[in-house]
This record gives sequence, C-alpha cells and structure tokens, in this order.
Amino acid sequence: MEADRATMSVGLRRDMELLDALAAGDRPAGLGVAALADRLGRTRSQVSRALRALQAEGLVERDEETLVFRLGWRLYAFAARTGEARLTSHAAPYLRRLVSALRETVHLCVLRGDQVLTVSSVSPPHAFRGLGWEGLTVPALTTSAGRVLIADWPPEALAALVRTRPEVRAGAKLSIRTEADLHQELARVRRHGYAMVDEEFEEGVVGVSAPVYDFRRQLAAAINVSAPKGRLGHRLREAGELTRATAREMSEALGRRASSIPRGDGGRAGRGEQAGKLS
Repeated sequence: MEADRATMSVGLRRDMELLDALAAGDRPAGLGVAALADRLGRTRSQVSRALRALQAEGLVERDEETLVFRLGWRLYAFAARTGEARLTSHAAPYLRRLVSALRETVHLCVLRGDQVLTVSSVSPPHAFRGLGWEGLTVPALTTSAGRVLIADWPPEALAALVRTRPEVRAGAKLSIRTEADLHQELARVRRHGYAMVDEEFEEGVVGVSAPVYDFRRQLAAAINVSAPKGRLGHRLREAGELTRATAREMSEALGRRASSIPRGDGGRAGRGEQAGKLS
C-alpha cells in the first residue's frame, strides 16, 4: 500500500512538472515533446506517455498542425469555477450591505464574451421573488453592468461589438447606436466610476453598476443594482455612488491598492441632469 502511494505521488509530481512547464509562459504557442523532455531531463517516451494521459483527461491539448502541447480546457474550467466561487463568496457581505442601504436587489455580474452573466443575487427580505437572474446572460450593451465590464476593451473590440449587437427588445430605449455613442458612454463610466441605464434594458427598469478589480488590477466583476423606475429612478445617482463605494471596498479587500482605483466625480455632476445620463 505504501509503495502504491509513493508511486502515485511520484507520478502526480511528474505530471505537475509537465503542467508547470506548459504554464511557464515563455512559449505561448506551446511546447513539443522534445522541448519538454529537454527542459525536465526526462526521456521523450516518458513525456509522450504522460502527455497522452493528460490529453485524455482534457488537462492538456495538442495542436494537430504544429504538434505542440498547451494547457487544456479542463484546467481553465477548473480555474473559472474556482475563481468565480471565491469571488461570489467574497462578495456576499458587500452585496448584503448594499441591499440593506438601498432596499433593492443587488447582483454580482461577470463578463462571458459579449454577454453579462449574473453569478450571485441578494434581495431584501421583503422583496417579491420574481425571475431569478443567477446563471442567466444578457447582452452587455443593454445593461449598466455590461458597460462597466467592457470599459477597458480595445477600440477594435468595441467597434466589433457595436456592429454585431443584437436588436433591442420592443419598448427599450438603447442610447448606444454607433461606435461614437459607445466611446462617449464608456468615457463617462470611467470618469464617474459607475454606469447608469434608464429603461435601456427593459421598459420601466433602471440600474446602476460599478466595477470590482482583483489583485492583478484587472476588472473582475460588476456590482449591479436594478429596480423599477418608479422606486429607484429618483435616487439613481445616489445608488450609483453607494454602489461605487461598495465596489471600491471589495476591490481593496481583493488586494487592489486604493490609490489606483478610479474614484469618479464623487457625485459632483449636475443634479439637474436627467436620470440615466452619465454626462
């Protein structure tokens, strides 16, 4: 039994050495059997057998044209689930605090391609339990969370997003029709530190969102508040400022230095501006 454990331990360690070598990053296109064998001081036949076993489990993948190996889809799936679960768990007290302050449902959202995925929702005790948003995706352009999450996209990606955006549902009033509209909107998001939408996702619904940054200083998620306009519309800017402050606290707790997080305008924008505008 001890001998079996020792053999398994050695095999696992050797597999981890292979994965570490592929993850090193100095050869983004991947590494072949010969290169891996040379790096690890092992025979090519040993490396080839180990890679075949790892490939069968989705832990590595092989480019059939270049014959090099890269990390596989399953590792990325594990990482996504682990990171998402950690983020959701970490966000819970911040979402509850915002729910307590605003008495509205609060969501934690992440980006998946050009879609916004809700990974967690917290509602006030009195809230009517309607449609559950957890696990559902919506187009990024139509929501405040989506606009926050694409705020650092390069111009060419934003241009492609506008060209391929889905048609807006009947009754919605999407303010972004052109690439210029999108750049202007995202400049406001970056300046103020949060985004607002006024009946752009759905008639009668308003929302605000603010960005959460991780320890790498990268956008990790958005905290979103959405509610009927008759209930939240008159205090949408206040909700935006509270959401921004909560997102800043969460970002700092995730390891991002406070001095590098955009503070926004601190609510100095003109109070007479129409709700739903960030100018």
